[in-house]
Amino acid sequence: MTGSPFTQFRDLKPFSALMFSAFIVLVVFLAVQFIAALVAIPFFGIGRVSSMLEGLNIDDPETIRLLKFFQTAQAIGLFIVPSFLVAWLLDGRVMRYLSLDRTAGAVSCILVILLVFVINPFINFTGSLNAEMHLPPFLGRLEEWMRTAEKNAEELTAAFLEVDGIGGLLFNLLMVAILPAFGEELLFRGVIQQQLTRWTRSHHWGIWLAAILFSALHLQFYGFIPRMLLGGMFGYLLVWSGSLWLPVLAHFVNNAGAVIALWMIDHDIIAPEIEEFGAGTEYWPYAAASLILGGIVLFTLRKQARDAS
Repeated sequence: MTGSPFTQFRDLKPFSALMFSAFIVLVVFLAVQFIAALVAIPFFGIGRVSSMLEGLNIDDPETIRLLKFFQTAQAIGLFIVPSFLVAWLLDGRVMRYLSLDRTAGAVSCILVILLVFVINPFINFTGSLNAEMHLPPFLGRLEEWMRTAEKNAEELTAAFLEVDGIGGLLFNLLMVAILPAFGEELLFRGVIQQQLTRWTRSHHWGIWLAAILFSALHLQFYGFIPRMLLGGMFGYLLVWSGSLWLPVLAHFVNNAGAVIALWMIDHDIIAPEIEEFGAGTEYWPYAAASLILGGIVLFTLRKQARDAS
């Protein structure tokens, strides 16, 4: 390989590019988290920052604010910055490499928003089935650890999203919807999916392998299947449209809908059952209808994308 030190990675083979990207993600993430810790000390105190290594008291509002700060830094350091850096090092044409150079039409955007709401009962249904998963008896300790980790994640999420004012709601939308939608799609669809597609020479393999990694990274085992299915859906939106903005929009609407719904439930504006509509085997007719309608919207989106190309 020839050229400057910043262009010598642009001829890497697909698997080498994938491993190089993983290295970049790890290094940038650790660097940003270290910087975030240094920035946090003057605002939260070195004692509170260092106490995170000993355990978390999610009943303490100041601890929750600190965790939200690190959650925001994580979205930037794990997803956004590494993705742009990888695109620059591997290609140089950053916007094109990440599929950000192509806009999405108004009709496609409306269909994507409709798709997210239509498919939600089916996603909730698969989530309820996933939650009933049991491992063989000899893996009992592993299952106990998984369920404990799931419970802790749910409690932390609830503590994050429990806010009173509009300001708290808007920050949660930034932390849970805007940054993850943009950042996670940059990394998993913009970088990882296309590299896996090049390596396997199949869009389908690239989409589903990236979706599996996308779900696994969240470390919430009893929500693995619905999150993987959403990842797959986001992946096909990118392949069909050629624009990362459609999966970003779908991801945002999905996350923002959950944040707003929980806020409305906490303020007795809507019933709690609405957020879990479709969850449970008794709801299988609604889940089936949701899947069929979602398929129709997806087919329409695919046709819309082909006509626009």
